[in-house]
Amino acid sequence: MARMDVLHAPHGDVALPAFFPDATRAAVRSLDASDLEACGVPGLVVCAFHLARRPGSKAIAAMGGIHRLMGWQRLIISDSGGFQVFSLIRQNPGLGTLTKREAIFRLAEGGKAERLSPEKSIQIQLRLGADILVCLDDCTHPDAPREEQAAAVARTIAWAERCKAEFERGLPRMPGKDRLKAGLQTGDERVGSPAFRRSPPETARPLLFAVIQGGADPELRRLCAKELTAIGFDGYAYGGWPFDSQGRLMADILALTADLMPSDKPRYALGIGNPSALIACARMGYGLFDCALPTRDARRGRLYVLRGDGLDYSRLYIRDAVHRRDPAPLSDTCDCLCCRDYSRAYLHHLFATHDALAWRLATIHNLRFYATLTARLQSPK
Repeated sequence: MARMDVLHAPHGDVALPAFFPDATRAAVRSLDASDLEACGVPGLVVCAFHLARRPGSKAIAAMGGIHRLMGWQRLIISDSGGFQVFSLIRQNPGLGTLTKREAIFRLAEGGKAERLSPEKSIQIQLRLGADILVCLDDCTHPDAPREEQAAAVARTIAWAERCKAEFERGLPRMPGKDRLKAGLQTGDERVGSPAFRRSPPETARPLLFAVIQGGADPELRRLCAKELTAIGFDGYAYGGWPFDSQGRLMADILALTADLMPSDKPRYALGIGNPSALIACARMGYGLFDCALPTRDARRGRLYVLRGDGLDYSRLYIRDAVHRRDPAPLSDTCDCLCCRDYSRAYLHHLFATHDALAWRLATIHNLRFYATLTARLQSPK
């Protein structure tokens, strides 16, 4: 299926498909901005819900926005808090409730209510100053009963309409709006990657993406997509847990949902990070991906290695004893810092001694793997 080749956003143009690591609380563990740039990472995903709790969106705005706070001058997507509706409230009703108007979380000691409405989610994201904002949605598991899926779709559509209205109201008040219009965000002069180019001024307005829900029900997916495209957004995302109860990728529903998205808008597969799933979804037409998988796997010593110059890859467990005296790099074809300067034996030693450098080198390698993989998908042989 055809897909967009380039995403235009305030902090640059990104060739698609592209993978954005999760920097949930404004950090990719063990790496700084220069490490991420060296890996070829085109953008990051932060969580508006968590950042609103600490350090607070107003504090971030006072610092000049999320880019300046992080020292990161490439793209940033701010997730709305919709996944926390699923991972916290739906998975554990004792941690909150859902109403027609908002999500109510009770995470603080004493059960104090923390309210997240569509309007509040957008206000938080505008204060952050992200390039791409995501509408607050009601995320479900595919095994949830149809009545629950239908209610989540209705809530997602209503919330998306409210998000867009708040987005349009909030743009004139957005911090740094004049700087964005002029394309003069601090640090732009540092960006030199061919995959990242300064956008023309007319693309400086942030983008707003809507999330298509419906679980494993094709009819509900069609309804949600129809209503959201009628409202009109800058991009569309696949929402909901993308694997069934047996851990299998829901390829048919993912493909259907991609077909329902406008062909001239970016298609975002939320939470897709397994390399095989990413490859499959890119072939369906999705262009944006994010997940905590590669960075989490790196910290556990689970590393990815491309075989040859195609898309075949293998997994390597650096903690295995077989690597104790192995002088070879993780990959002969990888140009990351870890593969260029260090051996498997050294990385095995770092993990065995619990040295913090193990996390950094392993994370650099896995993110470079994803940058290389998506670059190959941009120009398939």
